[in-house]
Order: sequence, then C-alpha cells, then structure tokens
Amino acid sequence: MAKATEAGSVFDVAIAGGGYVGLSLALALKKGDALMKVVVIDPKPMEILGKDPRASAIAAAAGLMLEQLGVWSQIKDQAQPINEMIVTDSKLRDVVRPVFLTFGGETPDGEPFAHMMPNGAMLPALYEAARDLGVEFAAPDSASTFRSTPDQVRVELASGKAITTKLLVAADGVRSKLRDLAGIRTNHWDYGQSGIVTTVKHERPHNGRAEEHFLPAGPFAILPLTGNRSSLVWTERTDDAKRLVESDEFTFELELERRFGHHLGKLELDGARNAYPLGLTLARDFIKPRFALAGDAAHGIHPIAGQGLNMGFKDAAALAEVLVEARRLGQDVGSFDVLERYQRWRRFDAFQMGVVTDVLNRLFSNDNDILRAARSFGLGVVDRMPGLKSKFIKEAAGFAGPAPKLLSGEPI
Repeated sequence: MAKATEAGSVFDVAIAGGGYVGLSLALALKKGDALMKVVVIDPKPMEILGKDPRASAIAAAAGLMLEQLGVWSQIKDQAQPINEMIVTDSKLRDVVRPVFLTFGGETPDGEPFAHMMPNGAMLPALYEAARDLGVEFAAPDSASTFRSTPDQVRVELASGKAITTKLLVAADGVRSKLRDLAGIRTNHWDYGQSGIVTTVKHERPHNGRAEEHFLPAGPFAILPLTGNRSSLVWTERTDDAKRLVESDEFTFELELERRFGHHLGKLELDGARNAYPLGLTLARDFIKPRFALAGDAAHGIHPIAGQGLNMGFKDAAALAEVLVEARRLGQDVGSFDVLERYQRWRRFDAFQMGVVTDVLNRLFSNDNDILRAARSFGLGVVDRMPGLKSKFIKEAAGFAGPAPKLLSGEPI
C-alpha cells in the first residue's frame, strides 16, 4: 500500500480507477498544479498495466493531450497512424462488399485523424509520468464506501484503511459501484450484442487502412496495428459471441475469415479473444456534492464510432481544467458550484454521442433490405460531399465542439 493512506493525510482529489481516464486525470491535475495532492485508488497492482493486450484508437486531439502530458513522445513509435478508412454495408453471404464511403486519414494540418495504440504501452507511460510528478497510489485496493460532509469526503477502502479528500472522482467503469453508492441513476439498455476483441496477423500489409464492415449482426471493424497486424472489434449477438469465443481455434478462424475476407492474405490469431457485453449507459447526473463521474462511469456507449476512449479523455481534460482553474481562484475543488461547470461542459456532449451511436447501431445492425437500400444511398451521398466528410473527420479527430485546452494542445 502506498503512503497515500497514512493517518492524517488529506487529499485535494481522490480518483477511484487507475485506467486511462483516472491516470490521465491525475497526471493533468499535477501538470496544472504541482501542489495539488492527488491519489489514485485501484484494485489491481499498477505494475501489471503493461500486460493489457488490447489496443485503442487515439484521436488526434487525444494525441495532443498526451503530448501536453509528456507521454506521447515515449509511445508514439508504437502507434500505427490510420491513413485511410473505408465503410461497407453488406450481408454476410455476399461475395463482394461494395465500398460506399471512404475517408482520407488526415486532418487539415496534415496529421492523421487517429492512431491505434497498444494499451500495454499507453497505460504504463501514464502511470509512470503520474508517479514521477508525485501522484500517490493506493493499489491494490478499492473504495468500498464513502461518506460526504460539507467540507470533505471520507473514503473507506477494502483494506480497512481510509482516505480523506475534498473531492472523490469515480472513474471505475460502466458498472461503477461508487456511482450507485452516490445515488446517481442511469438510463440503460442492453443491445443483446457483445463485442469480440482480438488481434490477428496477416500476410499482406494493411497500409494504415481501417475498415468498418456493417453486417446484419453488427459492425466488424479492422483496425491497423504496427507490422502486419490488426486489432478487431467484432460485434455479434451475445449468444453467438459466447459460442465463438468458447469455440476451438479452427472454428473461430473459419468464422473470422468469412467476415474479414482474403484481401490481406492468410490470417492467424495473435492474442486472446474476449467478448464484452454492449449496451448504452448514460448517467442522469455527472456530479453530487464532493463527487464526480468520469469516463465509462458517466457514459458507456457502443463502440460503433470508436469514441468511447476519446470521450473519457475529454472528461479528464475538462475536469482537470475546471479544478486547476478553481484552485488558482482560491476556490474549493469539491464545491458544487465548481463541479457544476464540469457537468455543464460534458453532460450534453456525452448524451449527444450516446444518441448518435445508438441510432447508428440500430440503423445498421439488421438485415432489412429497405433499410439497407436507404443506408447505401445515404453513404453514397456523404461520399460525394467533401464538406460533410471533412466534418466527420473533424468529429472523429476530436476537434468538434468546445474543446478543453489539453485537447487543443495547450497547457492548463
């Protein structure tokens, strides 16, 4: 246990959750105010972060944030730029999948709109940078309950120790225990789908091209990694996903090849396969007195647009900016007036993205010929409108709407 739980220690901010949201928030707070006392609580040892086999799409704006936080230069050589994206819409049995929509991979300043980054590189870099700046860690441990008073929050840990803080931030995932303890209600529905995540090797180079194939069961995304490798986010109905993940390797690869195609040559699994249930979860409130939600604890969305991680980074950047500026004005970082600024900034954006991903998933995850014809027409129209495509690229790059300073490449 880190010295974070020593008797008498009072923190400005305690963050429950040591994933990319919690770590980037902690690092941003210390970058903005070196005197701020910050602790991160997480049930897993921080030393195992490098073993995370997954990969994430880092939007250009998030890359600017990581650069401001001092970690992008350390990990950029492990990132694969997305140079192009294509979108198809077909039935699984179709031999030919017409390309209805193509995107160039560059923003107006010539930078890729996104990179694919291994979590096993990004998470340890965030942790080490936060630790080096003086962020303290209570790990492995977890927040079991908390009690707020007008001036502070007492957080009881599973280990039996306790932390006192001015503000508690729950960045503990879509099934947030702390969100429930705070009495924050959610709007939630299950899609009856699961996302299969794995990595494959292939014979031919992908040339930085990402592909999104809309199939009746849900989107099948091929996302380029360094070398002749790609990360897959494969949506299936939950029962089918469970069957595929539990099947033998031959059966799994056969079903994979039917969806992936042969354009990159022979395929070979290059990692574990896991399935995650998909749904939409939107918190009705992002704050309570001396309490705030961030990341998936505030909004869990469908991966169809690849924006879940980048919304989490936006939460971290916005909350850090609000808290650091409040400290500079001599305000209490846990006061409701300060936290309300964060909620006004982020809640509508999260709701809007949740609705967009929900509509897209319902529109494309079906086998209705009438809807397919309408979709194909709509995608074709978008493909012929450079201005509209540029708007989509800007959204995917994370530059749409009022951006926090870190996401614009500026220090807080």
